[in-house]
Amino acid sequence: MEITSAEFITSMNAYQAPRESMPQISVVGRSNVGKSSLINKVCRRNKLARTSATPGKTRLINLFLLNKNFYLVDLPGYGFAKVDKQEKLRWGKMMDGYFEQAEDLRLTLHLVDIRHEPTQDDVQMNAYLRAKGIPFMVVCTKSDKISRGARMKHLAPICRALQVQPWQVLCFSSENGDGREQLLSVLEEVLQDAEEATEEIETVEETET
Repeated sequence: MEITSAEFITSMNAYQAPRESMPQISVVGRSNVGKSSLINKVCRRNKLARTSATPGKTRLINLFLLNKNFYLVDLPGYGFAKVDKQEKLRWGKMMDGYFEQAEDLRLTLHLVDIRHEPTQDDVQMNAYLRAKGIPFMVVCTKSDKISRGARMKHLAPICRALQVQPWQVLCFSSENGDGREQLLSVLEEVLQDAEEATEEIETVEETET
């Protein structure tokens, strides 16, 4: 799959389902992990999602329409220390509202920095996704900072903390595009499964009527 079109749709501080129902892929991770950079690299659009060297830039739910057939949802970054407790609670409520209401969600990309062991916030996010039964994939960003020969050393503690196997983790770099094609293949498979599931439901409904 290739991304042939990408457009920003809206930002919201409380999730509201788009008028047109389409599969959704959400992106979640701690502040400054590279969510916006990943979105820009996947779409090959340098300024589609706003990036910043300052953590905590994404404070709203940002909705993007890709290929006119699925939504990419950029969720607020978590774990930013320089905000007050009320702001953190607001962010948590915003994300919880999204996961509770997003009936078209097909996969969540859980981003962590390959250079560091997962934080407690990362572990809690992972546990949340599992508890809610939300399909997810761990994506290790900034892979260009680590040589291929040293990756397993860095992946091992990430896999232990997030309870995944190394082959279930995708390494990604927004600098050199490492992992982009693999990620697009994953998205293509997820969207194809969603389309087939929709067709099965429509066939059953037609049979019943």
